[in-house]
Amino acid sequence: MNLLILGMALFGLSHLVPASPGTRQFLRDRMGPSAYLLAFSAVSLISLILIAKGYGDARTLGRGNPQLWVPPAFMRHITLALMLPAFILLAAAYTPSRIRTAAKHPMLAAIKIWALAHLLVRGDLASVVLFGGMLAYAVFDRISVKGRSALGPLGTTPGTLRGDIMAIAIGGIAYLAMLAGGHALLIGVPLLRLSSFAY
Repeated sequence: MNLLILGMALFGLSHLVPASPGTRQFLRDRMGPSAYLLAFSAVSLISLILIAKGYGDARTLGRGNPQLWVPPAFMRHITLALMLPAFILLAAAYTPSRIRTAAKHPMLAAIKIWALAHLLVRGDLASVVLFGGMLAYAVFDRISVKGRSALGPLGTTPGTLRGDIMAIAIGGIAYLAMLAGGHALLIGVPLLRLSSFAY
């Protein structure tokens, strides 16, 4: 659990830098654009490794990870349904689509849906820390980018119907891949084993 908390704290603190244009520009000026990007990427990667390791240990070992509540079984179906638009929105963040234009910041929308969906089916402390923390980050960052008028990865590239089709296709394929075994491979939990369905 300590690794998870450390990773979440490091992730949150590092992502406060882009949310503060003055701090970000100061560091870019002092370090240089390339060094700043490298440092930010390295810290982000380290924080994600700590989060993955800490959450995995808390989930499998169980020590210091009490069950706060037992989610109703029907929530599993809601979670599965929510994850499809989450994957499509994630794909739309990198696709010049009208979906991206409508969502404005589809990656943050995807993170919010992903976090909320998993909070519906996980009642243990580690999951509350991870998914609750990521939900809070996505809400904060959405407010921040609106205030800064920040653009996503594709800037002002106009969306097209072709982009919509690509986002839906890529997101749908990724979703089906996770159902078919990707979630079990990456997370260690098979999604379609109905006898012990859990996230």
